[in-house]
Amino acid sequence: MVGSSVSGATAREAVVSLRGVTKRFPGVVANDRVSIDFRPGEVHVLLGENGAGKSTLVAMLAGLQRPDEGGIVVGGEPIDISSPRKALDLGIGTVFQHSMLVPSLSLVDNFILGGPWWKRPDRAGAAERMRARAESIGVRLDPFALAGSLSLGERQQAEIVRALMRGNRCLILDEATAMLTPRDAEQLGALMCRLAAGGLAVVFITHKLDEAIAWGDRISVLRRGRNVASLGPEDLKAGDVAAVTAGLVRTMFGADAADGTRGPEGRRRATPAGPVVLAAGDLAIDDDAVPVSGVGFTIRAGEILGIAGIDGNGQKQLAEALAGQRPIRAGSLTLNGRPIDRAGVGERRALGLRYVTDDRLGEGTVGPFSVATNLVLKQIGEAPFWRKGVEQPAAIADHARRRVGAFDVRTPGVGTPVARLSGGNIQKVLLARELTGTAEAVVFAKPTYGLDVRNTHATRGRIREAAEAGCAVLLISTDIGELLELADRIAVMSRGRIVGTVDNDADARRRIGELMSGTTQ
Repeated sequence: MVGSSVSGATAREAVVSLRGVTKRFPGVVANDRVSIDFRPGEVHVLLGENGAGKSTLVAMLAGLQRPDEGGIVVGGEPIDISSPRKALDLGIGTVFQHSMLVPSLSLVDNFILGGPWWKRPDRAGAAERMRARAESIGVRLDPFALAGSLSLGERQQAEIVRALMRGNRCLILDEATAMLTPRDAEQLGALMCRLAAGGLAVVFITHKLDEAIAWGDRISVLRRGRNVASLGPEDLKAGDVAAVTAGLVRTMFGADAADGTRGPEGRRRATPAGPVVLAAGDLAIDDDAVPVSGVGFTIRAGEILGIAGIDGNGQKQLAEALAGQRPIRAGSLTLNGRPIDRAGVGERRALGLRYVTDDRLGEGTVGPFSVATNLVLKQIGEAPFWRKGVEQPAAIADHARRRVGAFDVRTPGVGTPVARLSGGNIQKVLLARELTGTAEAVVFAKPTYGLDVRNTHATRGRIREAAEAGCAVLLISTDIGELLELADRIAVMSRGRIVGTVDNDADARRRIGELMSGTTQ
């Protein structure tokens, strides 16, 4: 059973402390009298399901939000962290779950953005420091590359580098490993431990319980905005891993947590026998960063084809080209035998091709728009939601209430701006929109990125259901475990090409690893 740990609590003075912090939004108490100490020399993990209040705490520490009640203590002094610049001046560096980089600026210009206006920035020196720090954590980046040209994973890595350069007292990582390969995640975990050993206070937010237990010196669990439990070093080092994991799950989701919080019970073993639904032949897609060439595959009705690979090897370009958001320079693409390589987004959707993007807020939804409006974004002008060009609010709201109920979207109401929802609930809105109607083929791009255990399980269940209903599914993921759980076959992308495809059998993990590392042909 998870319980409060006080042993060693006074061994070191806290670098940053939350004291009875409460933060409210319309219809939601995001944080409710939360008190936590972050100490130097520790990796302090924050756990909790989507909507538990973790990101709101991070926003307050980063100067993006202010507490309604309670306060923040830095270095023993009550501090009003009134802005991101104030947070940086206090030595608090943050990497957010969603990218905060300005897309039209280079990485180095993002880094020097906000510096003293009267001082000419040392752009070359900043670029060199970025390169050096990146190399120290095993990341390769071009400081002069435009942020908007990078994949989400590459942007995440760049933000980790930037935060490490600025945060000299407390480093906050909000879902920092979500887009990394297992090897890169391990390297980051080792780096966090080294930074903590050097005296830094590291705050690590993750949904992956194995990461929390492996790297955390202390774990705090948030539930419905409250800090409900804490494990100290003695709890984590003395406890059985399975028992600690089970206790954390119960604490995160309640004593009635059902199978939805458990890990996969085994691989999907269906043998699809349906006709070919989605077929690509020798696709070529132009892109300055990662051009795609020679990509071909077929997916049958009821089949899940996985795409593995280190993020930034053409997966995003492929997904956008399949959805119609990016032109195909050469090759063929057919849906149920009908050529669609020149069809637009709307025409492909009408024919049954759906796309669930990995960029939920930036691309998949319009944050200020309501949940109801986001659920019909791709049906604007269509009956019954519009009649003779006139919007029908009652029909849209009724549709939204049914979709919210069917997909268990946790929202104060269908009129709530979608940006106010947690990441897991925004993903449910996307799934509710894309899997409604006559879907024939669905492209999922990193569908469980940033989701907690329960929402990950639920999303994977939706993917299975789509395949079982006869959809052809293309599943792009950097999580090999996810692909092994769901896919029938798994192709590996590297440098814009598919370098091999393996059946999902007992030897699949080894062969995927070899293809990703380039040790096999």
